[in-house]
Amino acid sequence: MPPPELSSTRRLAWLYSPVPQRLALTSLSAIEQEIGASTHAGLDHAVAHARLDWWAAECDRTARGRPSHPLTCEVVSVFAPIGAEPLEGLAGLVTNAAWDLSRATFDARQELTAYCERWSAAVITPLVRLAVPDIPGTYARAIGVNLQEIELLLGLAADASAGRLRVPLDELERAGTAPEVLAHPPWPAGLADLLRARHRELRVALGAALEALPSSSRKPLRGLIVWAALACTTSRRAEKRLPQASRVRDHHAPLDGWRAWRAARKT
Repeated sequence: MPPPELSSTRRLAWLYSPVPQRLALTSLSAIEQEIGASTHAGLDHAVAHARLDWWAAECDRTARGRPSHPLTCEVVSVFAPIGAEPLEGLAGLVTNAAWDLSRATFDARQELTAYCERWSAAVITPLVRLAVPDIPGTYARAIGVNLQEIELLLGLAADASAGRLRVPLDELERAGTAPEVLAHPPWPAGLADLLRARHRELRVALGAALEALPSSSRKPLRGLIVWAALACTTSRRAEKRLPQASRVRDHHAPLDGWRAWRAARKT
């Protein structure tokens, strides 16, 4: 059975993944949660920074094959057959957590893209490299960057309430929307139009990234393909709810298990 701490979508991705990728997905998700815990409300700021400093050092040790935390020891053992080099981007989770802790804003799209790239290098690149060691990194980036921005949009209102704005400030300005509006749906027409267009652009880009995968890599990457397909489905649901916000970041609909099965069968 999938580990209960995985989100609904990741459980379905786990279900359709080969055993090594199941272990990697579980470990990487747990590390992501541990690092992300440093941003939780109520945690003393000095303690949060101390946690992030420790995890930054631990990610460096992990990339060199010398981890000390049980979770990083576990993930290094999973990657032992190909080496720890795919884990070099793990520190990006720490950088993103520090960004979230400081409630930094994305002034322009390149900053948001860099945030998504760091997440992709930490989570998606290792999964892809474990399944298909020789695949060029551009494939993982194309999937991961678009997948992460979709997931950020799905949690837009909740993150804004916590002081984390997931839409670039210059795009909000062009839409005639003040940043504080993000935390208070239903959103005005200009913002709803901006989000509707972005959901569509991301689904097209993510679909193109999946179509571009070499045919020989599709079966080894079946779990990731399921994950991306479900993200697109959730994005469509979020778009239909506009100007209301999504219910939750990882809303699980009754037919998502069937959708995951159908996506897996196409690989």
